[in-house]
Amino acid sequence: MKDIKIAIIGLGYVGLPLARLFATKYPVIGFDINEERIKELQSGHDSTLEVSDDVLKQVLSDSPQMEAGLHCTNKTEAIADCNYYIVTVPTPVDRTNRPVLTPLYKSSETVGKVLKKGDTVVYESTVYPGVTEEECVPVLEKVSGLVFNVDFFVGYSPERINPGDKEHTVEKILKVTSGSTPETGKNVDSLYASVITAGTHLAPTIKVAEAAKVIENSQRDINIAFVNELAKIFNLMDIDTNAVLEAAGTKWNFLPFKPGLVGGHCIGVDPYYLAQRSQEFGYHPEIILAGRRMNDGMGKYVASEIIKLMVQREIKIKNSKMLVLGITFKENCPDVRNTKAVDVITNLKSYGANLSIYDPWASKEIVEKEYGLQILNQVPDESYDTIILAVSHDQFLDIDLRSMLNNNGVLYDVKGILKCKVEGRL
Repeated sequence: MKDIKIAIIGLGYVGLPLARLFATKYPVIGFDINEERIKELQSGHDSTLEVSDDVLKQVLSDSPQMEAGLHCTNKTEAIADCNYYIVTVPTPVDRTNRPVLTPLYKSSETVGKVLKKGDTVVYESTVYPGVTEEECVPVLEKVSGLVFNVDFFVGYSPERINPGDKEHTVEKILKVTSGSTPETGKNVDSLYASVITAGTHLAPTIKVAEAAKVIENSQRDINIAFVNELAKIFNLMDIDTNAVLEAAGTKWNFLPFKPGLVGGHCIGVDPYYLAQRSQEFGYHPEIILAGRRMNDGMGKYVASEIIKLMVQREIKIKNSKMLVLGITFKENCPDVRNTKAVDVITNLKSYGANLSIYDPWASKEIVEKEYGLQILNQVPDESYDTIILAVSHDQFLDIDLRSMLNNNGVLYDVKGILKCKVEGRL
C-alpha cells in the first residue's frame, strides 16, 4: 500500500469521518464545493459534530503535500495528484420521491477532470444497483477521455455512518467493499482494511454491494413501519404500545423496534431508490412502498392525535400556544435532513396554532434555510397549552415540562422516553 494519496469528495457526515480516519495513515485531500465548510474545517471545527475539534486538529495540514494528514480544499487542482478518489456526496430524492443523482454526476465530472491512468474511483453514496457502472462510469469516461477497466477502475463501498453515534464510529463498523475487476476489488478491500478495525467484506460485484446497502435501510424502514402500524392499532384499543413491545421482547428472537418518526438521509430515502429501480424492471414493490407510506404519514398522524387530545380537554385549537421540543431527525444530533418533526409542525400550524420550536442541537441558520422555520436555542420561559416532545434529546429529560404547561394542558411524548405520566405517545 505504498504511494497512495486519497481524495475524499464531499466532506459532510460521511466524508469527513472517513477522511479523518484515512489521514491517520495516508496523505488525504478533502474536497468540498462549499467554501464556508472548507474554512470551518481548516480552522479545526466540524459543525456536524461527527469529528471532535481535538481529533480533527490532530490530522489537519496546511499543505496538500504531506506523508499523512488531511488538507481540506475547494480547489480541483489540489486533488490532481491523488490516485484514489472516494466519492461521499449525498443522494437525496425529490418532492415526488424520485432519486436525485445530480450530486453524483457533478462529483464524477470533478473527478473526471483530474483522472489519470491507473487511478481508482470508489463510490460510497447510497444508490440503487447499477448506478456506479451505468451512471457514474460514463461520466468519468466522457470527461477524462479514459477507458473504463483499461485506464482507470472503480469500486463501491457503501457508507454505514450513523449520525450522532459516538460508539459505532466509521472504523468500528464492518465495511463492505467491491471492485470493477477482481484485482480492483482486492485493492479497494486492502485499502479499507488498513484502517477499518472492524474488518471488511469483499462483495463479488459492485451491484451486489450496492444492493446490500440499499436493503439495509429498507429492512429497517419496513420493521419500523410495522410497529408504527401497531401503535395506531393499540391506540384505538387503549393499549400501551411500549408495554406490548416490552412484553413481546422477552422472546429471544423478537426484533426490538420502536414506533416513531422516520426521517433522515438514509432510512427515509433509500427505499425509494430500490423501489425506483425495481419498477424499471417491471416489478412494483408492494411491501417496500407500503412501509414508506406508513412512515411518511406518521407526522400527520401525530398531529391529529395531539389535536384530538386538545379537543377532549376543551382547549381552543386556534391561536393556542404549542411548544415543539426538537426538530432534528434523531436524538443528540444536529442533522435536520429530511426530518419528520417538520411534518408534525406543518400539520399543527394548519390548525391555526401558534408554535414555538426549541432545539439545542439544530442550527438556526440551516433550519431557516431548509424549512423557513424559526427555532429557539434556549429553553423558553413561558407556559403552553401543549408541549410536544418530538425528538428525544438528552437535554429534554432535565426540563420540568409539567411546570411549563397551562392548566389542563397536553404533554405528548412521541418517542415515549418520559418516565412521568403523559397524555399521549406513540
